[in-house]
Amino acid sequence: MRFRDVIGNERAIEQIRRMVDSGNIAHALLLHGEPGVPKLALALATAQYIHCTNRIDGDSCGMCPSCLQHQSTNHADTFFSYPIIKKGEKPVSEDFGNEWKRFLEEEVVAEDYEHWLSLLGNTNAQPIIYASESDNIVRKMSLSAYTAKYKVLIMWQADKMNKECSNKLLKLIEEPSDDCIFLLTTDNAKAILPTIFSRTQRIELRKPSTQQIADYIARDGDIDMTEALAIAAPADGNVLQALRNMDHGSETHEFHQQFVNLMRLAYMRNIAGLKEWSEDIADYKREKAQRFLNYASRMVRENYIYNLQHPELNYETQEETQFSKNFARFINEENVERMLKLYVDAARDIRGNANAKIVLFDIALKTTILIKK
Repeated sequence: MRFRDVIGNERAIEQIRRMVDSGNIAHALLLHGEPGVPKLALALATAQYIHCTNRIDGDSCGMCPSCLQHQSTNHADTFFSYPIIKKGEKPVSEDFGNEWKRFLEEEVVAEDYEHWLSLLGNTNAQPIIYASESDNIVRKMSLSAYTAKYKVLIMWQADKMNKECSNKLLKLIEEPSDDCIFLLTTDNAKAILPTIFSRTQRIELRKPSTQQIADYIARDGDIDMTEALAIAAPADGNVLQALRNMDHGSETHEFHQQFVNLMRLAYMRNIAGLKEWSEDIADYKREKAQRFLNYASRMVRENYIYNLQHPELNYETQEETQFSKNFARFINEENVERMLKLYVDAARDIRGNANAKIVLFDIALKTTILIKK
């Protein structure tokens, strides 16, 4: 992974580049930001840049032995730590080493946590970085560097450390060897042990712009820019969601069909159908149900904007645009704000562990009233 492969965050990249080039890199960096902002990718690119023996134009060369080892996830002085499910009495990351390599091959840009759960073999699990992992880290980081000046530990989802692990790792971060660098990433910096948080140099990563994500999608997915922008815009800077949007048979297509079903059933005032619809959505996992409600909010906004008859203001896929041609007239000044509030509040309630079936049936019934406004 090279800096040029990281989507967005040029300012953070430049900050890291200057630290490495000057030889004054912090011994512990915490890369944090919202879910869907590529943090692991930047950590990998940073490690490769640190170890590269032939840096070119502010980036790793991609061709020296160190870069080639990084690209195959086999660099002798780079270690990984990540949340796992318990396997044996002293669970450590290496227990799932093969799964981790596969994850890096498939999800390094998106960092799809749900996919990581599936690779662990238990999508209902709550993966943890256990206390035994800190013992393993101490052992590795106490060894002499093998091929490079620095040993680098990349810890993905550092907020998943349990308290015992955090306390054990704290001493190592407080009193590191001169040749040790810790690159921690997290979606939730507030969950990091405060004493560890205070001893790291924090770099907050920002959401990539719609254009930056679209550029990546157009290049990686070999699609035209118009479609790439329509895919990227709804993601609101979330790279994972944008990549999900790429696949027509993906979650976004599924959500679109569910949104269409809701509006049609509401228009017909089909109460039995709406009850069945709400039960189907309630069968989603809590996070997925929230994502659907966020999608519904976006579709309401896009259809309201569609009425302005300025196509350049709309960011919809071809499928969504086709639906909006006939549906947009039902979203107007009288109901748009109330509909948006309805879906935003429902997402909040589900996030707060409210009964999903009740919440969803309630919004289905209220939609029958609002759609007639």
